[in-house]
Amino acid sequence: MTMHRISVCLFFAAWLFAQSRGKISPDLKFEVASFKPSEATGPGGGIRPAPGGQRYQATNCPTRLMIQVAYRVKAEQIIGGPAWLDTDRYDMEAKAEKPSTPEELHVMLINLLVERMQLKFHRQQREMPIYALTLDKGGPKLTPHQSANAGEPWIDLRTERFLHVSMKATSSGMDYFAFRLAQMLDRPVVNLTKLGGEYDFALDFTRELPLGFPEGGKINGEEPDTSGPTIYEALRSQLGLQLKAQKGPVDVIVIDHVEKPTEN
Repeated sequence: MTMHRISVCLFFAAWLFAQSRGKISPDLKFEVASFKPSEATGPGGGIRPAPGGQRYQATNCPTRLMIQVAYRVKAEQIIGGPAWLDTDRYDMEAKAEKPSTPEELHVMLINLLVERMQLKFHRQQREMPIYALTLDKGGPKLTPHQSANAGEPWIDLRTERFLHVSMKATSSGMDYFAFRLAQMLDRPVVNLTKLGGEYDFALDFTRELPLGFPEGGKINGEEPDTSGPTIYEALRSQLGLQLKAQKGPVDVIVIDHVEKPTEN
């Protein structure tokens, strides 16, 4: 069966976990940037850096998603703000003066939102449903990344026949892995493994059918193949990790002020 890469609208860099909570350099800015109301009528698009390390692009993208990408949070971790954060969609084109690293582009994105949207917020911790990422009783089954220069972490995500997912991680820490897991699940994932360092690993699992999927329904003319381990089973058997559904403190962004983005 031909494998194809899932269309991922979020481009993740673990570096930003620390930077988005710490000091952001105000000097890193795009040379030019434009926002235009999207004329697309279909489902929401996405936002990501373009190849080449010099551009950041958004297509038919809600403003809330832009904030999610910039500050590495799920939608439910953004509290408050006007209704247009979800309803108004924009096309954005931003260009750096020179080729830049992924982390530099992300800082530029943060500064762009602050400048063009006059974005102001404060952080809180709130109790909410989470998945705790913990060690299974047998211990981790992870391979430490051996490169002298770890570089940027990356998790490649592929799908086959709609439900069968393969993840391949390179130089990934557990905070980064927890964030990527959260994008596929219904609540934030909090790393409680206490594992430091970066790891290389693979994870293969089968997604659950979407809620409301009709009995006997087909996908692209085929019956969905639900065989294979769930994500919870795969984490235990393949990585020595587990997810526990519980309540716990989660960092949230509380919006104090935001304006619709200026075009140029």
